[in-house]
Amino acid sequence: MYKPARPREKRRNRSGAEVREEGLAAARRLLLDRGPGAVTLANIGEEIGMSHANVLHHFGSAAALQSSLMGSMIADLTTALDDVVDLLRTDTAAPRTVADRVFDAFGKGGAGQLAAWIVLSGDVGQLDPVRKAVRELVDALVARSQLEAAPERVRAVVMMMAVCAFGDAVIGPHLRAMLDQGDDAMRDLVAHILPLFLVPSGLVPPPGSD
Repeated sequence: MYKPARPREKRRNRSGAEVREEGLAAARRLLLDRGPGAVTLANIGEEIGMSHANVLHHFGSAAALQSSLMGSMIADLTTALDDVVDLLRTDTAAPRTVADRVFDAFGKGGAGQLAAWIVLSGDVGQLDPVRKAVRELVDALVARSQLEAAPERVRAVVMMMAVCAFGDAVIGPHLRAMLDQGDDAMRDLVAHILPLFLVPSGLVPPPGSD
């Protein structure tokens, strides 16, 4: 029995910049939903309604696409850390707010999965732009402390907070389920510990809080 051919979906003309933007957005979704192995030209083409050959044309290679994704997500992470620095410099940031911003960057923003992917791929040079943002975060926290040992303590607390946020993003849901802990258990712990690194003088109180 004759079956009429399905009408082809009319293709939307997209500029090269639009294709790259849509491709990177699709690659990020694939990374977060299915892991690094899913970030392929074929999968991205399927996501954005474009052939493998066309995706290849716009990105050059799978490695170039993955490098572009890493660069894009690293830029988002540095922006998130810069936002934390700005928050601290207003003298209104509570420890829980700082913890939430850092954990959101690694979890919802995908920086945890991204960092794991970068380290496992050996392309650690992608992390270089984060260095400046981390140092500025340290400087902002030091400025909020009255301790002589503040730089050492702050470097320690930033390391603790970043490692905890990274671990929570990558394996936190599974560990929390094993230990019957709530979704915010690690955030609560970090928010509780954060001020302890800055005692006895603690953080400089916000203006007008006397």
